[in-house]
Amino acid sequence: MTLTSVKLQHFTAFKDLTVKFSPGINAFIGANGTGKTHLMKVCYAACVFDESDRSLADKIVRVFLPSGRVGSRLIQRGHQATEGLAEVHIGEWYAQCSFRGSNERVTRTQTDLPTPSIRSAYIPPKEMLSNAPGFLSLYAAREVHFEEVYRDILHRAYLPPLRGPLPPSQQRLLDNLQKAIGGEIVVEGEEFFLSGEQGKIEFTLLAEGFRKLGLLWLLIRNGSLADGSVLFWDEPETNLNPGLYGIVIKVLLELHRAGVQVFFATHDYVTLKELDLQMKEEDDVAFHSLFRDGDGEIACRTTHHYLDIRPNAIDEKFTDLYDREIMRSFGGGLR
Repeated sequence: MTLTSVKLQHFTAFKDLTVKFSPGINAFIGANGTGKTHLMKVCYAACVFDESDRSLADKIVRVFLPSGRVGSRLIQRGHQATEGLAEVHIGEWYAQCSFRGSNERVTRTQTDLPTPSIRSAYIPPKEMLSNAPGFLSLYAAREVHFEEVYRDILHRAYLPPLRGPLPPSQQRLLDNLQKAIGGEIVVEGEEFFLSGEQGKIEFTLLAEGFRKLGLLWLLIRNGSLADGSVLFWDEPETNLNPGLYGIVIKVLLELHRAGVQVFFATHDYVTLKELDLQMKEEDDVAFHSLFRDGDGEIACRTTHHYLDIRPNAIDEKFTDLYDREIMRSFGGGLR
């Protein structure tokens, strides 16, 4: 079962937006402030809200963390709207909630179908494994100002390995990641270590890019990313050397081919171009370009071909840099 679409009305930055998803890889691009992260957070909340017997509205509040945890603050500002709506379709099932000006929150789900159980993981831009010791107990006992995605990803990372051997496709992914980071990840108490030729190196002494790849290794090893699961990754390129971007995209494509639905947002040309160059004709990849239309409202154009992305702010900036370099090589002007 996969996510098929999301509909947002007067929710955060969106006036009225519907986006249909690929069952494979969904890449979100767009300028800052066009809602890439918000889209993924809403979809993630729809996948996991029933894990703790919460409503979708409650989970969205914990994932977005508006001031005072007041859900009505998620209603779009500046349009005199009194209600914001979020609706996520997962196969034939959907989850919907609304936030009203009085902070009344209503959750409504389709009741004639069973609620699906969807394994999912959301990897935020800020790495958490190096800060893991003591965090979960602190979060459970105190009102700490962290979006709940940070708590959730630690719960996923601490899961022990599955019994028995992994499928060959997943084992290949682990082998590729181990080669990239120089070892495998071990957990002692609440601390994470990279175990390799240099012994055990605690995550606080490890390059942040390796920590992010190490987290991906853990999620594959413990079965969090398996057939039928969903991965959300916000800016995978953050603090990662460009030489490793190709490995990340290779892993994402292999996860898709193994039955994992993938969502990621990026501002990076190399990440996007690696996906374009590595994807095969049979891969189901959708590029979602978010932008502001003539009225200043967020809109989305979806294509399955890199060259058809419109607008493509990343490619436009790369082209601008190339043109400026050519101009400089000619002494400031073309002749």
